[in-house]
Amino acid sequence: HLVESGGGLVQAGGSLRLSCAASGRTLSRYNMGWFRQAPGKEREFVVAISWDGASTYYANSVKGRFTISRDNAKNTVYLQMNSLKPEDTAVYYCAARFLGSPGTIHDDYDYWGQGTQVTVSS
Repeated sequence: HLVESGGGLVQAGGSLRLSCAASGRTLSRYNMGWFRQAPGKEREFVVAISWDGASTYYANSVKGRFTISRDNAKNTVYLQMNSLKPEDTAVYYCAARFLGSPGTIHDDYDYWGQGTQVTVSS
């Protein structure tokens, strides 16, 4: 299971750090991604990181503001979100992909968390 935490309400320009922890699974073997889904919109790719942390991929909308990292010893992946904007408001999901390289589409991933709400007020 994947469990996200760290969401909440923040003012525009503020920061949040999301965490994705795994139970019953060793995340060090998985490529990890973060997706988000705003009300009335489809789930969209945000960022991904390879199993070893060597490669990262960012959506253009978050490049320079968000940073993904992982601590395999803690079996946890993080998403540091800075300079948040109202349009970042969404439910954020972490996802794990066992084989291949980090993906940018929903179907690339094998396991998903339940999501954590991020709300950015203007």
